[in-house]
Amino acid sequence: MRLILFDCDGTLVDSQHMIVAAMERAFTAVNLQPPSRERTLSIVGRSLHEAMADLTDAEHPIEDMVAAYRKSFFELRGNPDYHEPLYDGAKDCIEALAAQDDVLLGIATGKSRRGVDALLELHDLQDRFVTIQTSDNSPSKPNPAMIHQALNETGLDASVTTLIGDTSFDMQMARNASITALGVTWGYHDQPALKQAGASHLFDSFPDLRNFLLTGLNG
Repeated sequence: MRLILFDCDGTLVDSQHMIVAAMERAFTAVNLQPPSRERTLSIVGRSLHEAMADLTDAEHPIEDMVAAYRKSFFELRGNPDYHEPLYDGAKDCIEALAAQDDVLLGIATGKSRRGVDALLELHDLQDRFVTIQTSDNSPSKPNPAMIHQALNETGLDASVTTLIGDTSFDMQMARNASITALGVTWGYHDQPALKQAGASHLFDSFPDLRNFLLTGLNG
């Protein structure tokens, strides 16, 4: 058996418009100037409290900002102008891997469990992932706790586990857990950052990633 873990934001789903809009609302709620779009997207992947701390400092009301962000994100999810589409080829890749008898799929993300559940329901993927690790009960990436919990839940070993993500935080987390790290280039960190953080391979499309994974599994 092999375990393949996916990050969410920037890897499976393009949620940048919602993330930026929710962050702008969170900063405005406490009368602070919102960060630039680029700055906000640079911290995607971190758990929300740590992301807020990275964008501000300890003197700012981080708890209030986190609450405002979560409220705004929930509201935006019901706004037809904002949505979280899957990247092209993502669902085909997941379905192809889920059809393999020797593969288990999981998620390791800085999103909340509520956010992940809403996303999976939206795209009809509720039963594809056997382990889902979120910021609700894990330290922020690049701490390897999410990986360790996924291994404990599935009973598999690090040597047969792969993480797919779009940020250096994902790659560092995989390296810290001694698992394989695969980077995707359509997300929020650039190729040099992914390689420097430990990505063993980089992929420019989901079909390329799917073919690589299936070839490795069946080869």
